Amino acid sequence: MPPLPFQNTQARGRQAEDDALAYLLLHGLVLLERNYLCKGGELDLIMRDGPSIVFVEVRLRSTAAFGGALASITPAKQRRMALAAQTWLQGQKTLPPCRFDALAIDGGHISWLKNILDM
Repeated sequence: MPPLPFQNTQARGRQAEDDALAYLLLHGLVLLERNYLCKGGELDLIMRDGPSIVFVEVRLRSTAAFGGALASITPAKQRRMALAAQTWLQGQKTLPPCRFDALAIDGGHISWLKNILDM
């Protein structure tokens, strides 16, 4: 019996997050949390880059057509990311400097965009 389409999508998404994590680790970031879920939002990766906390959104598209992976980070998605980050930060003892990054994987090519949102 062949896998259901959503299973293939989930597997590709998990692999994209694995690839993104490996890429960021190679660039010196440290993983704090993966797939953080809260009411109203989700963060793919929470990393430390020196003194800063980095909330990373991982997006995968098979091609860069139609704007590619970055175009899929809609204003609604940005609001959910900000809400999840605020919720995560409420659990911290001190408020560290933080930023939102995106790791876009278009057709196997990785692009890392830093500071994509203002919070």
